[in-house]
Amino acid sequence: MSEPYKPTWAEIYCRLSTFPKEGSCYGVPRGGAVVAGLTGRAVDTPEQADFYVDDIIDSGATLARYKSLLDGKPFYALFDKRAEQGLGWVVFPWEGSSEGDAEDIVRRQLQFIGENALREGLAETPARVVRSWGEIFKGYREDPAGHLKFFEDGCPDTDEMVMLRRFEFFSTCEHHLQPFHGVISIAYIPDGKMLGVSKLARIADCFARRLQIQERLTSQIADFLDESLKPKGVMVVVRAKHLCIAARGVKKQAGEMVTSAIRGAFTKESARSEFLQLEGRE
Repeated sequence: MSEPYKPTWAEIYCRLSTFPKEGSCYGVPRGGAVVAGLTGRAVDTPEQADFYVDDIIDSGATLARYKSLLDGKPFYALFDKRAEQGLGWVVFPWEGSSEGDAEDIVRRQLQFIGENALREGLAETPARVVRSWGEIFKGYREDPAGHLKFFEDGCPDTDEMVMLRRFEFFSTCEHHLQPFHGVISIAYIPDGKMLGVSKLARIADCFARRLQIQERLTSQIADFLDESLKPKGVMVVVRAKHLCIAARGVKKQAGEMVTSAIRGAFTKESARSEFLQLEGRE
């Protein structure tokens, strides 16, 4: 995970100084209740308040939920991600560690589905889930450019297709936060530079280990290789099974989704046919 931003108490009070100097406030549960307490003018119900406060506005969903209650009253927050681009995960001084805060999210999910988050079998689950996120979503911490290692020795004599065929990948669908997995085949035709073969898999993994849709994943891999390697052509084919359509929705376990991205020389039928013949060969 990316490093969280941890505002100091001094910054908190500096931002509080921009709130109204008069009037009572209602803190949106849960973080807003702490902020309201810091103002010294907190009230117990929305109806008693002159304005509303929260610790942070993320997507704006909480603000939208409270619009019916606001009745023209203003809404303030210490941080607003819509205005402060790139802010990322924020851990406030009263929340402790970022890991502890994230584990609480998992506990609330367990409670939401009807489980007892404190029972023996689940007591350590939140910590395990947060640790697993570090691996499942490690692509957010990686720059695919860090995997570029070019070889020029012998490259002038190589102008035929280079392929890494059907290597496994795992990713997570951003629509339902369900996994999808399968195989990726990548081919390129060098034009002065060749890439270490293992780097193709590492670059693909860097994009896959993020919230994704398969169509975008396929294009991102092809575009990155096309821009960084500048080959004569690139072609990527991704074949995957999606849990979001196997375990829910249409519940089709046998379905396989296939996507492709074609750049440069592979737009020609001869190169594309050679790729498909090699990629499909058992």
